[in-house]
This record gives sequence, structure tokens and C-alpha cells, in this order.
Amino acid sequence: MKNECNMQVTFSKRRAGLFKKASELCTLCGAEIAIVVFSPGKANKVYSFGHPSVELLVDRFLGRDLPPPNDDDRYNHLIRAHRNTGQRGLNKEVMDIQESLQKEKAIGKSLLESGRGAYDRVCESPIIDGLSLSQLEQLKEALEAQKRKVEFEAKLQQMGSDAPFPFLTFGSALSSTSGDGASSSRGPNVDAPFPN
Repeated sequence: MKNECNMQVTFSKRRAGLFKKASELCTLCGAEIAIVVFSPGKANKVYSFGHPSVELLVDRFLGRDLPPPNDDDRYNHLIRAHRNTGQRGLNKEVMDIQESLQKEKAIGKSLLESGRGAYDRVCESPIIDGLSLSQLEQLKEALEAQKRKVEFEAKLQQMGSDAPFPFLTFGSALSSTSGDGASSSRGPNVDAPFPN
């Protein structure tokens, strides 16, 4: 970059992003990281990031003699080991939850597709072709009653798991398209007869 002002602004943004990513890496993986950067241009300032500290990691990298460990160092080592174990456990838990979420999404998708397939099979069924108007109205009422039962059961399961069910919107395909809002106010009619 030719413009020094633009270069300094870009450096500041990139430095902040780099330090943030290093901090996330330390938190998620328990890594020990030291970063030293020099600003460009005439200022030539030094910026550093280190976990647990820059000095400790630089000394370890350069092989300098460190002071003999005392009880405090041993205690700190135990704390770090305990923290790293806890982080690994949390990371595994997050990965397991993500895997189970992906499985649940796949199940929801297959349920939605099977529901759509069932709806298509009912609508394309030759049985419907031979029905009278009153029989079609009875079938419609029976299907709406079944729809309400399925939605009720889905809501019960949703309340138990606090996870959204993608097939709750499936009923919209079965709802009346006329503007009269024809839904029964009596609740689910489970005993509605199916025409023969």
C-alpha cells in the first residue's frame, strides 16, 4: 500500500482480528500462543498478545533457563490442566449437540417430505374422482380433524423438546383455500366418517 494512513488503518483492523482469533483459539482449544507484531511505517510500534503470557512463551521458545518450579507453579499447572480438561469436555459436548441437531434436521426434513408425499398420494388418488359433493365435504372435514390432531401432537412434542418442528406448516397445504375461514370451532372431530 502506498498511502501510509490507509496502511495504518488496515494494520489496526487486521491486528485486532488476529488477536481476537488467537484469543478464541486459546479459549476453545487451550492452546498457548504468543504473537508479536510491529506496526508499519515510521511509528514502528510493537504490539503483542500472549496466553498465558508473552514472556513465558518467548522464554520457553528460546530455551532460556526458567526458575525452578515452586508450589505456586505446580498449583497453576494443575489449574491449567483442569481448565483444559473442562474445555475439552465442553468442546466434545458442543460437537455432540451439533451432530444431534444435524440428525434432528434430517429427520424433520424426511418427515416433511413424507408428509408431502402422502398429501400428493391422497390428492392424486382415484378414490377422490368418484366421490359426490357431500362425500368430498365429509372427507375434507375428516382430513381437517386429522390435521388438527397432528398439529396438537406436534405442539405437545415441541413443548417437550423446545425445538421447532418443520412439519407444523404442513397443515397449510390441507387448509381451505376459500375465504370463508371454514374451520370447525368444535375442536377435532375424531369420529368423522370416511366415505367408502
